[in-house]
Amino acid sequence: MATTTKKPKILKGFVVSDKMKDTVVVSVTRYVKHRKYGKYMMRQKKYKAHDAGNTKRIGERVEIIEVAPISKDKHFKIIDIKS
Repeated sequence: MATTTKKPKILKGFVVSDKMKDTVVVSVTRYVKHRKYGKYMMRQKKYKAHDAGNTKRIGERVEIIEVAPISKDKHFKIIDIKS
């Protein structure tokens, strides 16, 4: 029996809130093609992500990666971008 491991999602977005302790809210925007009409639409979703030490501020571009649940709403953590 072979075990398969799920590849974690990596998303890019902007920090829209940093008011919680060790948590930031990241807004992720994506383009989706409408099934019937074929028009591309912009869809936006907000994710809570773990930010140990509150290092990120509002407006910063960040990458988040899916991890095991940290709390009820938090399933992502911030990845350090090397640039």
